[in-house]
Amino acid sequence: MDFLTFLPYEWTKALHIICVITWMAGIFYLPRLFVYHAMSEVGSEKSETFKVMERKLLKGIMNPALIASWIFGLWLAFGHGIWSADAIWLHIKFVLVSAMTGYHMICARHVRLFAADANQRSHIYFRYFNEVPTLLMLAIVILAVVKPF
Repeated sequence: MDFLTFLPYEWTKALHIICVITWMAGIFYLPRLFVYHAMSEVGSEKSETFKVMERKLLKGIMNPALIASWIFGLWLAFGHGIWSADAIWLHIKFVLVSAMTGYHMICARHVRLFAADANQRSHIYFRYFNEVPTLLMLAIVILAVVKPF
């Protein structure tokens, strides 16, 4: 038995979807916290509460979900034979998921800046910033379900 196929396809896919949903919940929520944090006064009790919420969301939920999403996604692609040169949709999805990962890293940078009371961005910036993962998610889901290419 091949190491990457010991877990049946359906279970691997289910775990991947669960991890992606968890990751996306954080990706959608964290920038919303940034909106409210940017509107709070530096050093205030509200600001300090946002720092704790942002750190715990990023490190306790989002980072593990990101890592697990990638593990199960790559496991599906290579362990269960989804990856092929003809699967153009999957190659594009890979690029978009990489972009979502980059967005996640930018969020982590904002968490560090807020934690150091060094944020220079307004709540308006974060309102627009908050829309990026929605656009990426729409494209990723359409590629994964419709497989147009």
